[in-house]
Amino acid sequence: MGVIKKSFQLNHYSGTGDCQGWRKCGKQVGVCAACRNDANFANPKPLPKGSRVFKASSLSLQTLTAAALILPGLLQPPAQAADDDEVAFQYSHYQEGRREMFGSVSQFNPIEVESVHGGGKFTLTDRVKFAFNYTQDTWGGATPIATLPQAFNGNHDVIDYSISPDTKVGASPYLSPGYVVFDKNLHPVQRINDPNGIGDFNGAFYRKNNQLVHTLSMASPEVRKQGDFKLSYEMDESALDVGGGVSIEDDYESQFGNINTRWDFNQKQTTLNVGLSYTHSSIHSILDHDAWPYFDQNEKYDNLTILEENGSTHLITGTKQDWSAQMGLAHVLNKNAVLEASLGYIRSTGYMENPYKAVNVAFIDPNQQDPNTSCAEAAIGLVCGNIAAVMEQRPDERNQWSGGLRYVQHIEPLDAATHLGYRVFSDDWGITSHTLDADWVQPMGQGWTVTPRIRYYSQDAADFYTPYLFSPQGEYNNVIDDKGREVMLDNNSFDPEKAPHYFFDPNTGQYFDEQNNDVTDAYNNGELSLYNQTQLFDRKKLPQHFSSDHRLSGYGALSGGVTLSKQFAKGVSLDLDFEYYTHQGSLKIGGGGEGNYADFDYWTANAALKVDLAALSFNSGTSHHSLTNHHHTNTPAGVMFGHMQPKAGDMMVGYRYQWSSQGGAMLNGLNAVDNPSVIAGGCVGKPCYMAPDSMAMHMHMLDLMVAPTDWLTLMLMPQFMDMNMSLRGLSTEFIDLGHNLNGHYSHHLQNGHETGGIGDLGMYALFKVLDGNSHHLQVTAGFSAPTGDVDIQMRRNHQTDGGFIHYGMQLGSGTWDFKPSITYSGQIEQVSWGAQASGTLRMEDQNKSGYKLGDIFQATAWGGYNLTPWLTASVRGVYTTQGGIEGEYPGAYSDSANLFINADGSPTSILKFGPMDYPQNYGGKYGDVGFGLGASVPSGNFAGNGVSVEWLQPVYTNVNGYQLGRDGTLSFTWSYGF
Repeated sequence: MGVIKKSFQLNHYSGTGDCQGWRKCGKQVGVCAACRNDANFANPKPLPKGSRVFKASSLSLQTLTAAALILPGLLQPPAQAADDDEVAFQYSHYQEGRREMFGSVSQFNPIEVESVHGGGKFTLTDRVKFAFNYTQDTWGGATPIATLPQAFNGNHDVIDYSISPDTKVGASPYLSPGYVVFDKNLHPVQRINDPNGIGDFNGAFYRKNNQLVHTLSMASPEVRKQGDFKLSYEMDESALDVGGGVSIEDDYESQFGNINTRWDFNQKQTTLNVGLSYTHSSIHSILDHDAWPYFDQNEKYDNLTILEENGSTHLITGTKQDWSAQMGLAHVLNKNAVLEASLGYIRSTGYMENPYKAVNVAFIDPNQQDPNTSCAEAAIGLVCGNIAAVMEQRPDERNQWSGGLRYVQHIEPLDAATHLGYRVFSDDWGITSHTLDADWVQPMGQGWTVTPRIRYYSQDAADFYTPYLFSPQGEYNNVIDDKGREVMLDNNSFDPEKAPHYFFDPNTGQYFDEQNNDVTDAYNNGELSLYNQTQLFDRKKLPQHFSSDHRLSGYGALSGGVTLSKQFAKGVSLDLDFEYYTHQGSLKIGGGGEGNYADFDYWTANAALKVDLAALSFNSGTSHHSLTNHHHTNTPAGVMFGHMQPKAGDMMVGYRYQWSSQGGAMLNGLNAVDNPSVIAGGCVGKPCYMAPDSMAMHMHMLDLMVAPTDWLTLMLMPQFMDMNMSLRGLSTEFIDLGHNLNGHYSHHLQNGHETGGIGDLGMYALFKVLDGNSHHLQVTAGFSAPTGDVDIQMRRNHQTDGGFIHYGMQLGSGTWDFKPSITYSGQIEQVSWGAQASGTLRMEDQNKSGYKLGDIFQATAWGGYNLTPWLTASVRGVYTTQGGIEGEYPGAYSDSANLFINADGSPTSILKFGPMDYPQNYGGKYGDVGFGLGASVPSGNFAGNGVSVEWLQPVYTNVNGYQLGRDGTLSFTWSYGF
C-alpha cells in the first residue's frame, strides 16, 4: 500500500484493528491471517544505524529524529528517499502459535510467513534522490473463518486410517450447518448421548455450553510480491517526494501512488510534512468446491459469479479505493529533545468485506417449535433452530481518523535515547483504539546498539461485530399467496420454475389448482404428489452489516521486543530483531473484550544487512571500486564463483536473481509426447490423471564475500526462492476422481501450486591458484547446508491429507551437499574468456522425507568482448547432467485397484496424480547457449557498482522419464566491492 513518511511521519494504512502483522488472503477457504496492513500502527524501518544515537555538538532535527520511529517491524516500509545512500536486504519470519480449541485438536498448522526484502536509496544529483523496495512473502497455514458455539457439533472428527478406520486422533472445528438446540434464554445446549440410554430425554443429556470456538481453514503455500519507488527533490528548506508501487498476489492486487511535501522552519528546528496517497485494489477470490457447500447457496451475494469453465467454482470480485491525507509536525525543544505530532485521515470505499469470512446464523422459526412434529426437545423446554453460514457483510465505505504524539529524549550521561509515543484511532465503524509505545536506544560501544521496546494496544469492537447471529425466522419458509394459501409444486416435475402450481388452504384443508379447481380428492388418492414451495429467509430481518472477524472485536494486545545492531567497518551494518506479541480480549481497556477463544499470539524474527554506499565511497575512494568490479563483470551473470577479491581485507556485497521457466509439450527423453503416451508411461505403470502445464522458479541470492588473505576469499550465500506450477488434466475419463478423493483432483487443476521460502545455505572457500596479468585460475570448495524445506505438503481437504507437494517444488535438497568447482579466466585487451567445471555431490543417503536428489555435473565456457571500457558482451555454452531422484516420500500405496482408495475405504497416504509425483521423472542431460551483458561503473556517485544480465536458451534437452520442456533462464546480478 502507498506510504507517506518523512522521519517521524506516520505510514499510510488501511485496515482494521491492531494487527501489526499479516493479512494474507489466498484462494482457499478462510485463508486470512492477522491483517493486510497495520491499521493503527506505523510499521517503521528497523534499527538505528551508527554506534551513537546523538551528538550534541552536531545536532539537527534530522539527526535527533533519526531514531524516533525506527522501531523494528516485520518488514521494511515502502521506499523512502532518505539522506544517505544505502542498499539493504532483510529476511523476516512470522510464526503464529496454535489457537485454543477447548478440547478439540486442530490438525492444521498455524500461519507461518517467510519474507525477503531488498531496497536501495541513491543520490542521482545534488538535489534528486531515488529509492526503491521489493518485498516478497510466502505464507501458509490455518486461520479462523467463522465462529460457532462448541455445543453445535462443530468439531469434526479426524480419523487416522493408518491405525484403523475407527481411530480418532483429534478434531477440527468446522462450519456445521444443521439442527441446533438452545435453552429459553438462547444459550447453546449440547446433546450428550447417555451410554445407558436413559439421560434427560430420548437417551441423552442436554447441557448448556456457551463456549465459542473458531472454525479454521488451511491454505497451501502462496506468494505475494510488492515493488515500490520514491523520487525526491530536495530544496534548501523544503522537499517534494513522489512515489508509487504495486502489490500482487493470486487473489488481490493493488496499485498505489503518493505525494509528500516537507517544509523546514525556524532554522530547521521545526518541520511540517503534508502528504496524500491513493490506492486502488482489485479482489478476485475463488471459493472452491470445498468452501461453497458450507455457505447458504441460495443467498444472493453481491460480487459473486460462477466460472463458466467449472460450474462448481465461485468467483468473488470487487474493487476498493483508499484516499489518505496526513500531516505531521516536529519541533526541536532543546538540544536533547524533540516533540512530534501527527494527524491522519483515510476514506475507503468499495468492496470492504473479507471474501473468505463467514458468519453463522441461528434461524429459530417460532412456528416450528411443536414437540410433536418439528421440535422434540420442546417437550423439555428447549428451543430448536437451524444453523447456516452466510458471507459477512460490511459497510461499503469507511472513514478513519488518527492522531499521534511522540516525545524523543536524548540522555547525555548514557549517550542513549528514549522514545515515548501515544496514538489514537477512530472510525465510523465504531472502532476506537489507543496505542502506547516506548523504546530505549542504547549504544554499547564498538559499533553495538541494543534497543528494547514495549507496546500496548486496545480497541473497541466494531458496531456490527458479532460471533454469530440469531434470526426469528426459518432458514427456508413456505411460500404463501395473497389469499393466505400455501403454494405447492408437483413432485414429479424436475423444473420448479415451469412446474404447475397448486394451493393448500389451511383453513379448509382443501387443495386447488391454478384454475381454482378443487383437487383435494386427487391429492388424497395419490394422483397428485405435492410438496411445499419454499423461499429463502427474509434478508431484511438480518442486520444490514455483520462480521465475526475477530480483528473487529474488542481486545487488547501487548508486545515486546529487542533489536541488536552492529555497525561494522566500511559502512556495513547488521541488525537482528525479535518480537513477541499476544492478542487477548482480557487486555482491553475497561474490560468487556472478546472471549478467550479469540486469543492468539505470534513471534517475529528479522535479520537485516545494510550497506552505506556513501560511507564506503568516503572510506575507500572510487578508484578502488572500479578496479575491484571490472574483472568480474566480464563473467556472465549465470556463472557462480567466477571471481575472487583482489587482496586481503577486500569485501563485496552482491545480489543475484534467477528466473527459470518450463512449458510447452511433455517430453520423454528427447521427444515430445502426447497425453495418451503420458497416461500410458508417465506414472510407472500406475494411472496418470494430470500433468504440469507450466512452471516458474524465482531465486533471490545474497552474495557476501570477504578476503582474509590475498589468496583466500570466503563466501556466504543465503537464498530465498519461490515456485509456481499450473496443471492440466490428461483425460476427462477420470473427472469423477475429484469426488472419490474429496475434491483434491479438481482443486489442483483449479488453483495450481505454489511454494516459497528459505532455500539451502551455501558456504564456500575460493582459493587463488594463478593470478597473472592475463590468466586467472581458482578452485572453490563449498558446502550446501539443508536449510530449505523438503516436507511441504498440500492442504487437507475434508479429512484427507493433500500429501507431499511435487519433488521439484520443495525448497532444498534436504541433504548436506559438497559443491566443488574450478574456474579459469583470461583477458587480452578487449577480449575475455573463461571456463568452469563444477559439481554437486549429495553427502547423505536420503533426507528426512525419504529421498535424495541426483548428483549434478556442469561444464561451461564463455567468451566476451568489451564494447566500451565499462560494458562487456558475452556468449556462453553450458552442458549439464543430473542424476535421478533416489528413494521416495514415506507412505503406503493403495492395496486395491483404486490407486487412491484402499480396500477398507481409507485414502492412501501417498497421493500421486502425474509424472511430477514420481522420482523416476527427474534429472537428465541439458545443453544451453547464453547471451549476456555486464557493466561496471568506473566513477561518479555509483562508482564500484557492477551489474550483469544473461539469458540462457535451451538447445538440447534429454530428460529422464516424462518431464515438462524448458523455456529458458534469466539471470541478473548486482555487486558492490569495497
